[in-house]
Amino acid sequence: MFDYKLLSALAAVIEQAGFERAAQVLSLSQSAVSQRIKLLEARVGQPVLVRATPPRPTEIGRRLLNHVQQVRLLERDLQSQVPALDEEGMPERLRIAINADSLATWWAPAVGDFCAEHHLLLDLVVEDQDVGLKRMRAGDVAACICGSERPVAGARSQVLGAMRYRALASPEFIARHFPAGVTPVGLARAPALVFGPDDFLQHRYLAALGVEGGFEHHLCPSSEGFIRMTEVGMGWGLVPQLQVQDQLQRDALVELVPDKPVDVPLYWHHWRNGGQLLTKLTEHLAQRAGQWLVPLGAD
Repeated sequence: MFDYKLLSALAAVIEQAGFERAAQVLSLSQSAVSQRIKLLEARVGQPVLVRATPPRPTEIGRRLLNHVQQVRLLERDLQSQVPALDEEGMPERLRIAINADSLATWWAPAVGDFCAEHHLLLDLVVEDQDVGLKRMRAGDVAACICGSERPVAGARSQVLGAMRYRALASPEFIARHFPAGVTPVGLARAPALVFGPDDFLQHRYLAALGVEGGFEHHLCPSSEGFIRMTEVGMGWGLVPQLQVQDQLQRDALVELVPDKPVDVPLYWHHWRNGGQLLTKLTEHLAQRAGQWLVPLGAD
Protein backbone atom coordinates (compact mmCIF):
# COMPACT_ATOMS: atom_id res chain seq x y z
CA MET A 1 0.00 0.00 0.00
CA PHE A 2 1.15 3.51 -0.76
CA ASP A 3 1.48 6.00 2.06
CA TYR A 4 -0.36 8.95 0.55
CA LYS A 5 1.13 11.43 3.00
CA LEU A 6 4.49 10.68 1.41
CA LEU A 7 3.08 10.95 -2.10
CA SER A 8 1.37 14.24 -1.22
CA ALA A 9 4.74 15.58 -0.10
CA LEU A 10 6.27 14.62 -3.45
CA ALA A 11 3.42 16.25 -5.36
CA ALA A 12 3.67 19.43 -3.30
CA VAL A 13 7.43 19.76 -3.84
CA ILE A 14 6.99 19.50 -7.62
CA GLU A 15 3.86 21.65 -7.85
CA GLN A 16 5.30 24.36 -5.59
CA ALA A 17 8.78 24.18 -7.19
CA GLY A 18 10.60 23.64 -3.92
CA PHE A 19 10.57 22.37 -0.34
CA GLU A 20 9.88 25.69 1.37
CA ARG A 21 6.63 26.45 -0.42
CA ALA A 22 5.59 22.79 -0.26
CA ALA A 23 5.96 22.97 3.53
CA GLN A 24 3.72 26.04 3.64
CA VAL A 25 1.02 24.37 1.56
CA LEU A 26 1.12 21.20 3.69
CA SER A 27 1.33 23.14 6.99
CA LEU A 28 4.51 21.28 7.87
CA SER A 29 8.08 22.25 8.56
CA GLN A 30 10.52 22.11 5.69
CA SER A 31 12.41 19.42 7.59
CA ALA A 32 9.25 17.31 7.86
CA VAL A 33 8.66 17.51 4.11
CA SER A 34 12.27 16.52 3.47
CA GLN A 35 11.92 13.55 5.82
CA ARG A 36 8.79 12.38 4.02
CA ILE A 37 10.59 12.50 0.66
CA LYS A 38 13.53 10.55 2.12
CA LEU A 39 11.15 7.95 3.58
CA LEU A 40 9.38 7.61 0.23
CA GLU A 41 12.74 7.10 -1.50
CA ALA A 42 13.69 4.49 1.08
CA ARG A 43 10.47 2.60 0.43
CA VAL A 44 10.76 2.61 -3.36
CA GLY A 45 14.48 1.96 -3.20
CA GLN A 46 15.58 4.84 -5.44
CA PRO A 47 15.46 8.64 -5.71
CA VAL A 48 12.12 10.21 -6.61
CA LEU A 49 13.55 13.72 -7.03
CA VAL A 50 16.49 15.37 -8.72
CA ARG A 51 17.62 17.96 -6.15
CA ALA A 52 17.85 20.91 -8.52
CA THR A 53 16.29 24.39 -8.65
CA PRO A 54 13.44 23.73 -9.11
CA PRO A 55 13.37 20.05 -8.10
CA ARG A 56 12.52 17.62 -10.89
CA PRO A 57 11.00 14.15 -10.64
CA THR A 58 12.99 11.10 -11.62
CA GLU A 59 11.40 8.46 -13.83
CA ILE A 60 9.90 6.65 -10.83
CA GLY A 61 8.94 10.04 -9.41
CA ARG A 62 6.98 10.83 -12.57
CA ARG A 63 5.12 7.55 -12.32
CA LEU A 64 4.22 8.26 -8.70
CA LEU A 65 3.06 11.78 -9.58
CA ASN A 66 0.85 10.43 -12.35
CA HIS A 67 -0.68 8.08 -9.82
CA VAL A 68 -1.28 10.89 -7.31
CA GLN A 69 -3.03 13.06 -9.91
CA GLN A 70 -5.42 10.29 -10.84
CA VAL A 71 -6.09 9.25 -7.25
CA ARG A 72 -7.05 12.82 -6.32
CA LEU A 73 -9.59 12.95 -9.12
CA LEU A 74 -11.02 9.51 -8.33
CA GLU A 75 -11.32 10.47 -4.65
CA ARG A 76 -13.46 13.41 -5.70
CA ASP A 77 -15.89 11.02 -7.41
CA LEU A 78 -16.13 8.97 -4.22
CA GLN A 79 -16.64 12.05 -2.05
CA SER A 80 -19.57 13.12 -4.22
CA GLN A 81 -21.20 9.75 -3.47
CA VAL A 82 -20.21 9.65 0.21
CA PRO A 83 -20.14 13.31 1.40
CA ALA A 84 -19.05 12.30 4.91
CA LEU A 85 -15.64 11.42 3.49
CA ASP A 86 -15.06 15.04 2.51
CA GLU A 87 -13.94 16.28 5.90
CA GLU A 88 -12.82 19.78 4.86
CA GLY A 89 -15.38 20.47 2.16
CA MET A 90 -12.69 22.22 0.13
CA PRO A 91 -13.06 22.76 -3.62
CA GLU A 92 -11.08 20.61 -6.03
CA ARG A 93 -7.93 22.14 -7.51
CA LEU A 94 -7.02 20.95 -10.99
CA ARG A 95 -3.51 21.54 -12.33
CA ILE A 96 -3.45 22.17 -16.08
CA ALA A 97 -0.72 23.17 -18.54
CA ILE A 98 -1.94 25.72 -21.07
CA ASN A 99 -0.36 27.92 -23.73
CA ALA A 100 -0.30 31.66 -23.06
CA ASP A 101 -2.31 32.62 -26.15
CA SER A 102 -5.21 30.36 -25.18
CA LEU A 103 -5.10 31.77 -21.67
CA ALA A 104 -5.20 35.33 -23.07
CA THR A 105 -8.15 34.67 -25.39
CA TRP A 106 -10.72 31.86 -25.31
CA TRP A 107 -9.91 29.80 -22.21
CA ALA A 108 -11.60 31.89 -19.48
CA PRO A 109 -14.96 32.35 -21.23
CA ALA A 110 -14.93 28.67 -22.21
CA VAL A 111 -14.43 27.28 -18.69
CA GLY A 112 -15.68 30.00 -16.33
CA ASP A 113 -19.21 28.65 -15.93
CA PHE A 114 -17.91 25.07 -15.56
CA CYS A 115 -15.61 26.05 -12.69
CA ALA A 116 -18.41 27.88 -10.91
CA GLU A 117 -20.86 24.99 -11.32
CA HIS A 118 -18.42 22.30 -10.15
CA HIS A 119 -16.70 24.33 -7.41
CA LEU A 120 -13.41 23.87 -9.24
CA LEU A 121 -10.21 25.84 -8.71
CA LEU A 122 -7.55 25.89 -11.41
CA ASP A 123 -3.78 25.82 -11.01
CA LEU A 124 -2.59 26.86 -14.47
CA VAL A 125 0.95 26.24 -15.69
CA VAL A 126 1.83 28.32 -18.77
CA GLU A 127 3.70 26.35 -21.42
CA ASP A 128 4.04 26.73 -25.17
CA GLN A 129 1.58 24.55 -27.08
CA ASP A 130 4.50 22.63 -28.61
CA VAL A 131 5.88 21.49 -25.24
CA GLY A 132 2.86 21.23 -22.93
CA LEU A 133 2.94 17.43 -22.99
CA LYS A 134 6.21 17.37 -21.08
CA ARG A 135 4.26 18.48 -18.00
CA MET A 136 2.04 15.41 -18.29
CA ARG A 137 5.04 13.16 -18.78
CA ALA A 138 6.54 14.72 -15.65
CA GLY A 139 3.33 13.88 -13.79
CA ASP A 140 2.73 17.35 -12.37
CA VAL A 141 -0.43 18.21 -14.33
CA ALA A 142 -3.65 16.29 -14.85
CA ALA A 143 -4.33 17.76 -18.29
CA CYS A 144 -2.88 20.12 -20.88
CA ILE A 145 -3.58 22.10 -24.03
CA CYS A 146 -1.08 20.92 -26.63
CA GLY A 147 -0.31 21.17 -30.33
CA SER A 148 0.36 17.43 -30.60
CA GLU A 149 -2.43 14.93 -31.20
CA ARG A 150 -0.62 11.87 -29.84
CA PRO A 151 -1.19 11.44 -26.08
CA VAL A 152 1.28 10.12 -23.55
CA ALA A 153 0.78 6.63 -22.17
CA GLY A 154 -2.32 6.45 -19.99
CA ALA A 155 -3.89 9.59 -21.45
CA ARG A 156 -6.37 10.57 -24.14
CA SER A 157 -6.51 13.52 -26.51
CA GLN A 158 -9.48 15.48 -27.81
CA VAL A 159 -9.23 17.88 -30.74
CA LEU A 160 -10.56 21.35 -29.86
CA GLY A 161 -9.89 23.25 -33.07
CA ALA A 162 -7.17 25.58 -34.25
CA MET A 163 -5.90 28.95 -33.10
CA ARG A 164 -5.60 31.23 -36.13
CA TYR A 165 -2.54 33.47 -36.29
CA ARG A 166 -1.81 36.30 -38.71
CA ALA A 167 1.51 37.98 -39.48
CA LEU A 168 0.97 41.56 -38.34
CA ALA A 169 2.86 44.81 -37.89
CA SER A 170 2.07 48.48 -37.31
CA PRO A 171 1.68 50.79 -40.31
CA GLU A 172 4.78 52.69 -39.15
CA PHE A 173 6.84 49.50 -39.03
CA ILE A 174 5.69 48.53 -42.52
CA ALA A 175 6.54 51.97 -43.92
CA ARG A 176 9.99 51.86 -42.31
CA HIS A 177 11.03 48.32 -43.24
CA PHE A 178 9.04 47.61 -46.41
CA PRO A 179 8.86 50.86 -48.43
CA ALA A 180 8.76 48.87 -51.70
CA GLY A 181 6.39 46.21 -50.39
CA VAL A 182 6.63 43.12 -48.20
CA THR A 183 8.79 40.27 -49.48
CA PRO A 184 9.83 37.00 -47.79
CA VAL A 185 13.49 38.08 -47.78
CA GLY A 186 12.52 41.45 -46.36
CA LEU A 187 10.56 39.76 -43.56
CA ALA A 188 13.61 37.72 -42.59
CA ARG A 189 15.70 40.90 -42.39
CA ALA A 190 13.21 42.95 -40.36
CA PRO A 191 13.05 42.57 -36.55
CA ALA A 192 10.49 39.97 -35.51
CA LEU A 193 8.83 39.10 -32.22
CA VAL A 194 9.10 35.56 -30.83
CA PHE A 195 7.32 34.42 -27.68
CA GLY A 196 10.17 32.32 -26.32
CA PRO A 197 12.88 29.77 -27.13
CA ASP A 198 10.28 27.02 -27.65
CA ASP A 199 8.25 29.14 -30.09
CA PHE A 200 9.02 28.19 -33.70
CA LEU A 201 5.89 29.59 -35.30
CA GLN A 202 7.72 32.42 -37.07
CA HIS A 203 10.39 30.00 -38.23
CA ARG A 204 7.75 27.77 -39.81
CA TYR A 205 5.98 30.76 -41.33
CA LEU A 206 9.15 32.02 -43.03
CA ALA A 207 10.03 28.49 -44.17
CA ALA A 208 6.59 28.24 -45.82
CA LEU A 209 7.46 31.45 -47.69
CA GLY A 210 10.74 29.89 -48.86
CA VAL A 211 13.10 31.52 -46.35
CA GLU A 212 15.22 29.22 -44.18
CA GLY A 213 17.66 30.02 -41.38
CA GLY A 214 17.78 32.47 -38.54
CA PHE A 215 16.41 35.99 -38.34
CA GLU A 216 16.57 38.98 -36.01
CA HIS A 217 14.00 38.82 -33.24
CA HIS A 218 12.99 40.04 -29.80
CA LEU A 219 11.95 37.46 -27.18
CA CYS A 220 8.75 38.43 -25.38
CA PRO A 221 7.19 35.73 -23.15
CA SER A 222 3.92 37.62 -22.61
CA SER A 223 0.85 37.55 -24.83
CA GLU A 224 -0.18 41.06 -23.82
CA GLY A 225 3.39 42.38 -24.10
CA PHE A 226 3.72 40.74 -27.52
CA ILE A 227 0.72 42.70 -28.81
CA ARG A 228 1.94 45.95 -27.28
CA MET A 229 5.41 45.62 -28.79
CA THR A 230 3.84 44.93 -32.18
CA GLU A 231 1.58 47.98 -31.88
CA VAL A 232 4.47 50.36 -31.14
CA GLY A 233 6.49 49.08 -34.10
CA MET A 234 9.23 47.12 -32.38
CA GLY A 235 8.77 44.14 -34.67
CA TRP A 236 6.40 42.01 -36.68
CA GLY A 237 4.85 38.92 -35.23
CA LEU A 238 2.35 36.11 -35.65
CA VAL A 239 -0.54 37.16 -33.46
CA PRO A 240 -3.76 35.31 -32.52
CA GLN A 241 -6.56 36.80 -34.60
CA LEU A 242 -8.86 36.49 -31.58
CA GLN A 243 -6.68 38.87 -29.61
CA VAL A 244 -6.49 41.78 -32.06
CA GLN A 245 -9.92 42.19 -33.63
CA ASP A 246 -10.11 45.80 -32.49
CA GLN A 247 -6.60 46.67 -33.74
CA LEU A 248 -7.37 45.12 -37.14
CA GLN A 249 -10.61 47.08 -37.48
CA ARG A 250 -8.80 50.33 -36.59
CA ASP A 251 -5.85 49.49 -38.89
CA ALA A 252 -3.56 49.83 -35.86
CA LEU A 253 -2.14 46.51 -37.03
CA VAL A 254 -1.94 45.39 -40.64
CA GLU A 255 -1.50 41.92 -42.11
CA LEU A 256 1.84 41.67 -43.89
CA VAL A 257 0.91 38.90 -46.33
CA PRO A 258 -2.87 39.02 -46.91
CA ASP A 259 -4.82 35.78 -46.68
CA LYS A 260 -1.82 33.85 -45.39
CA PRO A 261 -2.89 32.82 -41.86
CA VAL A 262 -1.30 30.07 -39.82
CA ASP A 263 -3.64 27.69 -38.01
CA VAL A 264 -2.16 25.97 -34.96
CA PRO A 265 -4.12 22.87 -33.90
CA LEU A 266 -4.97 22.57 -30.24
CA TYR A 267 -5.66 19.30 -28.46
CA TRP A 268 -6.90 18.69 -24.95
CA HIS A 269 -4.97 15.89 -23.22
CA HIS A 270 -6.17 14.29 -19.99
CA TRP A 271 -5.56 11.16 -17.97
CA ARG A 272 -7.66 8.20 -19.05
CA ASN A 273 -8.45 7.28 -15.43
CA GLY A 274 -9.06 10.86 -14.32
CA GLY A 275 -12.55 10.40 -12.93
CA GLN A 276 -15.83 12.10 -13.70
CA LEU A 277 -14.54 15.65 -13.28
CA LEU A 278 -12.01 15.38 -16.11
CA THR A 279 -14.55 13.55 -18.28
CA LYS A 280 -17.11 16.31 -17.78
CA LEU A 281 -14.55 19.04 -18.38
CA THR A 282 -13.45 17.31 -21.58
CA GLU A 283 -17.04 17.14 -22.82
CA HIS A 284 -17.55 20.78 -21.89
CA LEU A 285 -14.44 21.94 -23.76
CA ALA A 286 -15.34 19.89 -26.83
CA GLN A 287 -18.67 21.73 -26.97
CA ARG A 288 -17.48 25.24 -26.10
CA ALA A 289 -14.03 25.69 -27.66
CA GLY A 290 -15.49 25.78 -31.17
CA GLN A 291 -17.06 29.16 -30.38
CA TRP A 292 -13.59 30.70 -30.53
CA LEU A 293 -11.34 28.27 -32.41
CA VAL A 294 -11.56 27.49 -36.12
CA PRO A 295 -12.12 23.91 -37.33
CA LEU A 296 -9.00 22.08 -38.44
CA GLY A 297 -8.48 22.51 -42.17
CA ALA A 298 -10.78 25.54 -42.41
CA ASP A 299 -10.10 28.16 -45.08
